[in-house]
Order: sequence, then C-alpha cells, then structure tokens
Amino acid sequence: MPLLGLQISYPSLDTPGGSGDLAYGAYQRGYYVSAFNEALKRARAGTDPAAMTLLGELYSEGLGVPLDPKKAIEWYRKAADAGSSGALFALGNMTLAGRGVPMDEVAAAQLFRQAAEKGNAGAAYNLGLLYLQGRKVPKEPSEAARWFEIAAAKDVEDAQYALGVLLKEGNGVDKDVAAAARMMGAAARLGHVTAQVEFAIMQFNGTGVPKDEAAAAAMFRKAALAGNAIAQNRYARLLAVGRGVPEDKTKAAAWHLLAKSRGLGDPMLDDVVAKLPEADRKKAQAQAARWESGRS
Repeated sequence: MPLLGLQISYPSLDTPGGSGDLAYGAYQRGYYVSAFNEALKRARAGTDPAAMTLLGELYSEGLGVPLDPKKAIEWYRKAADAGSSGALFALGNMTLAGRGVPMDEVAAAQLFRQAAEKGNAGAAYNLGLLYLQGRKVPKEPSEAARWFEIAAAKDVEDAQYALGVLLKEGNGVDKDVAAAARMMGAAARLGHVTAQVEFAIMQFNGTGVPKDEAAAAAMFRKAALAGNAIAQNRYARLLAVGRGVPEDKTKAAAWHLLAKSRGLGDPMLDDVVAKLPEADRKKAQAQAARWESGRS
C-alpha cells in the first residue's frame, strides 16, 4: 500500500461566474511561470496559505522554477504556520523522504498527525500506514485502523482498501467480513484496481456479500482492462467455462495470453489455448497483441 503524495485543491477557475483561484488555474493548465508569479504576488501581499502551498509545490517539483526542495520546505512551513493542512501534509511527505530536510519518520508522523487533526484525509491515511508498517513509529494495527477509518470516510480509496484488509483479517480490529466487503466495494467503485480484484473474489464466492458471479465477472473485467494480471487471469477462467459471463474460449485465450505476458501462467488456460482451432488461436494471439500495445 503506497503513501499518498500531496493533493492540493483550490476553487475551480472554470466555474461559470465563479471567482476561481487564478494561480491554481494557471497551474492546472501548465502555465507554471504565471502560476508562480501570481502566487508569489499574493504570498507577499499577506498571509495566503493557498498561495504559499502552491509555491511550495512548484519548488518541490521544479515547475516554472528550478527544483529546490529547501525553498519548497520554506514555503510549506509558512503555509503551515498560516493554517494549511495541505502544507503540513507536504512537509510530512518531504520529511519522510528526506527532501530538503533530514529524513525523519517520527517527525513525519507528527506532521501527518497535525495535518490529519486539521481534517487532511491523505495525512490520516499516511499516518495509519506508518503505524501499520511499524518501522520507526511503533507498530500499532489498531491505531492504523483508526486513522484509515478517518481517511476512508473521506473517500480516500487507498484507506478504504487498507481498512478492508484489516477488517478481513481481524488485524487491529474485530474481524468483520461484511464490513471488509463494504470497504473493498467502496474502494473498487472509486477505481482502486487491487480492491476491484479483492471485491470481485468476494462477490464470486459470496464472502461478506451475496454471491453474484455476473457482478464478479464485470468487476474482474474492469480490473483486467486496467492492466491487472490477476484480474486478467480470473476473467479468462470465467470466459473459458462460462460462469458469470457467456462462454468464449477465444476471448479467454486472449486474456490468458495477456496475463501470461505479465508473468502469470495458468496450465488450465494453456490447455484451452492448445485446444483452440488454429484460426481462433491466431485471433486470440492477435487480440492479446493489440491489448498489449494499447490499441484495443
């Protein structure tokens, strides 16, 4: 489960009749020098945490200005002092990575906690992950679950997936397969590919949710289209035997070949490919090649 990076957000410039953020509007369009100039003007004019956070982001990524982690830290600190939870989140990420400041996981956790207590969902998730990993921060699955739950309630899909795993395993929380399925389903609907695979398995087996092979097949297909080899394999198996989806051995072979090209073999599906008529086997190979090259 990966850490989340900074996700700054400002009022949309494109809202009809709205008073959007000009600096961030320029940033969204890739006009980074204009974004920098507008943000700097506002930051110098007074306490403007949004502008200061954007300046930190520009220096952190080297957008419109030379890459300078130390200057990024300076602007993030100013924004944090002015009340920005996003800047605290960014400081936590940079402290964890040792960018512009010495690497310090404990200090990063403290920054994530401050940001999370101000309502920053990404920081809550990252803090939970540090408690789950238990490196410099003590390993406390129950504390990890608490912070994941806070982030999950704000639709952080990684947090929903992480909490789903803990609920499924009974790690740090009471085991609750139905609640785990709800979390996996929520993350899956938001596009979390690994959660889509886990939720599809739960749907297929009726684990924590009513058994629904057709819904499982559709979810496997969605994750397969996103490039997940496990989903490609499972969807191929369903196509091969016609469970949850009409039987189609040629399509099954194509998905299997794609999964196999990613290192996931399957002797049963090798046999399906071997038994296809030559014309269908070539069709499957061509389809897999098109998918592989992104021309599907």
